[in-house]
Amino acid sequence: MTAYLLGIDYGTGGAKARVIDEACAVLGFAFEEYPLIHEHPGWSEHDANLYWEIACRLIKAVIAEAAIRPAEIRGIAASAALPSLVMVDADGAPVHRAYNLREGHFDTAMLDEIGIDPARLLAQLASPGAVVEATGLTEIGARVAWTCIEHSIHVVMLNVETDVTVGPILHRLAQQAGCVYTVASGDEPGVCKMLFNENRALGFEVVCLGKGKNNTIDFDATPDKYHDEALSKGMNPKMLSAFKDGSKTMVEMAAVSNATGFVPDVPGMHGPKVEIPDLAKTFVPQADGGIFSRRGCVEYSTGKIAPGVFAIVTSQDERVHTDMRFVGMGPGPYYLLLRPYHLCNIETPLAIVEAALYGERTVASTRLVSEVVPIAKRDLRPGDVVGEIGCADYLGRVYIYEEARAQQAIPLGVTPGGKVTRPIAKGEMFTAENFAPDTGKFVHKLRQMQDAVLGMA
Repeated sequence: MTAYLLGIDYGTGGAKARVIDEACAVLGFAFEEYPLIHEHPGWSEHDANLYWEIACRLIKAVIAEAAIRPAEIRGIAASAALPSLVMVDADGAPVHRAYNLREGHFDTAMLDEIGIDPARLLAQLASPGAVVEATGLTEIGARVAWTCIEHSIHVVMLNVETDVTVGPILHRLAQQAGCVYTVASGDEPGVCKMLFNENRALGFEVVCLGKGKNNTIDFDATPDKYHDEALSKGMNPKMLSAFKDGSKTMVEMAAVSNATGFVPDVPGMHGPKVEIPDLAKTFVPQADGGIFSRRGCVEYSTGKIAPGVFAIVTSQDERVHTDMRFVGMGPGPYYLLLRPYHLCNIETPLAIVEAALYGERTVASTRLVSEVVPIAKRDLRPGDVVGEIGCADYLGRVYIYEEARAQQAIPLGVTPGGKVTRPIAKGEMFTAENFAPDTGKFVHKLRQMQDAVLGMA
């Protein structure tokens, strides 16, 4: 039997469909226009209901023209000229027009201007057991978490940027509402916390929790600089820039710090290039030949460790040292316990199940032990409005919370959309003396609530 393929392409002003045979000969073609709606400056919209209605008509037309039976079609593909956001209800029916998004264009202001609150839409769906927040945008993350907690819906955060900004207050509010707020399994904070819990339960002293980072920090990273690499990896250039400039690592290890009480030994952590055989020799106190001035640190290495995470442990019991040597864990007194992978979103369902079925949290913080603060990537002038995390304006660096507070540092998560009030030189910290956050943003208001309620002001 001859196999046929059917393709549908959604363009800016219409959709077209083709049927081809195995030799790529076109046997049927159809096209139908649909209106492009411009009610708001800067973006366009379509009637989302037309996507399906037109597809049905086009498919019938090309099958009829090709004079084949539907059962003879062996594959169907759909493509679009640009990404579109379509919000649907629990039955899959569109609840608003489709928003056509240009690269890097989507932000919360777009939804604010047209009166759509995605957080409230999520909470009004047919009683979801849990909502996973994965935007990486602190304003959306704060809104989604707050609104879900208002409706006693469990919140699983893949948006660690929001957690290190307002996680403690969200955790507290969730407890009061009888639901769970937690950082997800699979990402570095969740896996590090798992190592911490297991080894503390076994009686080990955990000296360091760390992760591998697959590149040294590029302090000049920008979305434009990494545009092509990002697209080749299917990533948002701004997201890749946040990985390259170290902001993501700082945020991840701050979450580990807040959940365990461990601290960065120095601002930004040391971040040396250390390979696996030397981790238990390097990430230990200086008195024992390592780099730390204290015990209980969060850290990262740019050696060949990523995507692994690790714990460095020791014991006061000589019998434990004897057994660790016997099972091949090295001479001691410090030992490396390495999990050579973390599976990111693949492991997130574990956190969903633990929250929805058992009421358990993977990672949750009751206080801020560390703070990630913005550091200028370039000279900034009064009046400059800065972008989202990963932009060309600033990067994140982790500090012990009390140190950041003493310097009046601006929290990284309330930085986007804020305005420079005094000149900020490249490499300089954003503080209350030179920068004003956008006080109208929800995440800023929630952070103020957290500072007041938890005594962090």
